[in-house]
Amino acid sequence: MKSINTSSSQTAAYGQGRLHTLFPQPSRRAVLGGSAAFLTLSLWDGIQSGAAGSTEPVTFEKLIDKARDAATKPFEPAHIPAPELIEKVNYSAHWQIQFREDATLYVGRNKAPVQLFHPGRYFPEPVRIYIRDEAGTAHEVPFIRDFFSMPEDNPALDLPEGFGFAGFRVMRPGLEPDWISFLGASYFRTDGPEAQYGLSTRGIAINTGLNTPEEFPRFTAFWLGPPEQDDEELSIWAELDGPSITGVYRFGVVRNAAYGGHLTRISAHLFLREGIERLGVAPLTSMYWYSERDRAGGEDWRPEIHDSDGLAMAAGSGERLWRPLSNPSSVTTSSFMDENPAGFGLIQRDRTFENYQDDGVFYNRRPSAWVRPIGDWGPGQVQLVLIPTEDETFDNVVSYWVPDSATDKGAAFQFDYEIEWRARDPLPEAVAWVVATRQGQGGVPGDPLPEGVGKMVIDFEGPSLNGLNRDSGVVPVIDAVNGRILEPIDAYPVVGTDHWRLTFDFEQTGPEPVSLRAYLQLRDRALTETWLTDAWVELGQG
Repeated sequence: MKSINTSSSQTAAYGQGRLHTLFPQPSRRAVLGGSAAFLTLSLWDGIQSGAAGSTEPVTFEKLIDKARDAATKPFEPAHIPAPELIEKVNYSAHWQIQFREDATLYVGRNKAPVQLFHPGRYFPEPVRIYIRDEAGTAHEVPFIRDFFSMPEDNPALDLPEGFGFAGFRVMRPGLEPDWISFLGASYFRTDGPEAQYGLSTRGIAINTGLNTPEEFPRFTAFWLGPPEQDDEELSIWAELDGPSITGVYRFGVVRNAAYGGHLTRISAHLFLREGIERLGVAPLTSMYWYSERDRAGGEDWRPEIHDSDGLAMAAGSGERLWRPLSNPSSVTTSSFMDENPAGFGLIQRDRTFENYQDDGVFYNRRPSAWVRPIGDWGPGQVQLVLIPTEDETFDNVVSYWVPDSATDKGAAFQFDYEIEWRARDPLPEAVAWVVATRQGQGGVPGDPLPEGVGKMVIDFEGPSLNGLNRDSGVVPVIDAVNGRILEPIDAYPVVGTDHWRLTFDFEQTGPEPVSLRAYLQLRDRALTETWLTDAWVELGQG
């Protein structure tokens, strides 16, 4: 992959994604007794048997045709019933609303337990939910207030009946806890192999990281139905709509896949209603405040705070790359050109509790998301957008694939891919991987420190380095754009560990950040993945 870096002074807040991450999940408390509970259970039975709720025949092909046709018509914004009332259902009020256990809907032949989200200030647009049976008939689930329990003074009680749902989540057997959820715009996420929510993904990203306003298309309707492959819990079809785009998605969701995490199979069919400057496919959204590289940038007592610590890439050529995340002072976009990428993802490689010391949200357990393209994606770029942040409450990292294909009005696309929700990215088979990136003042301890010089320290680990020492002929390969590499340069095994360490000094030659690229090799054979970053001599610049 060839990397290109651009930056802008744009400011943005990905509040939709972060609030989704931070919202407490409803507890298992749900008690509304007697006739209300009987009514709810009878209604669910009626929906599943086709005796209640509106019905319509549906196929995925019909939904594709519907999305294609919608792209030829003007966009109609979602109607929000009683917008002044939904505004009152703020964070605190929304947290009090609980979906009742006895209202849980069991979908498909696997009886996947599904619970629904109540709307609120941050999720005001109604979403239609359908249950699809084996025969291809869809039954709409009506919005009824008695599906939810809440305090008598909650402002949600003033909303009109039939308002609409905000999204849904799929529970584990026994209803605790949930493991995948769809809530807000086109966002969805799973809790990964360690049952801890973290980063999110979404259906599509439109004009992310540009000076033009970013567009957030949303899933307007879902059809939940029987699994389409043997290992799936259920299948989910979703309708996408936005000012510039329409589409339909097929999701096959797998809990506890063979590699140890969850798996989401996706087929996305997209139609452009208007021309788009930047189409971001398979977008991942995460949070990075600081880590061992830039600890001085955070004033919190915890040593590190991030949901992901790097962007991992497997190029179509077979090269493996690692781009550690950073917290710049202005929005930056890095592009990595490739053709038919084998995979990319936002990854939480550091999984040691002592490096975070957070026993509340457990950053060491946060899942990684690895996108595995299926079929021919052609030429394009993996892009990484970093947005400055001063705390951990907003998502400020986005990564996605940008195809080289024209994105003019009337264009149509199909992208098939899988998202593996893992502890970390799949280990490279032939090379060692980066385990830590540190940056500090250049120079040699004990000597006068040079001005305008920084130092990078990169640790690698992997079987390709086992048994090697300083006399084995290991050579560091380092490149710099907008800067120079300076002595001292050293690569050596770290005593008492399985790590090799690469250290070097660098300086900037202009106002732009230095683009750095490095790896270790032995007799023209790469021993490690390629490490890349954009750096300023003084941390926090940008």
